Amino acid sequence: MTHLSTTILQILDNIEALLPGYMAIEEDRLKANGSVAACIIDADGSIYGRIFGEDKILGRERYRIAWTKASQSWITGMKTGEFEKKAFNGEIDERKFGIRRPDYIGWEGGQPVTLKDGTIIYSGVSGFRSVSDLEIVLRAVGILR
Repeated sequence: MTHLSTTILQILDNIEALLPGYMAIEEDRLKANGSVAACIIDADGSIYGRIFGEDKILGRERYRIAWTKASQSWITGMKTGEFEKKAFNGEIDERKFGIRRPDYIGWEGGQPVTLKDGTIIYSGVSGFRSVSDLEIVLRAVGILR
């Protein structure tokens, strides 16, 4: 296993450790309905992920959304939501990214994240409010050893 793989798995473990704190927030708990998923893609396209919760069907849907968020960030190099705003405002040539408008995720929760060593990974979380989907990854990265 590479150093990056180990780091990404630690980030997923850190997300899992942070889940109870987010589940204590009523808005996040109600939105999650017991299921959250995280997906991380490295620059080479290797995909790492985890589904948290007992409901496999809801977990599958959460992971589909998390993967879509992470993959859109991986393709564009931008946060989800930010890409759509720039595309709709004509600030970027969206055609160069190859994502058709019906396939834009639109929701926040996908983002490029720079690790301490300068490596960029692309994450997506689904299950909480957008602000929490973004924040939990940044917090998980921040507590890496």
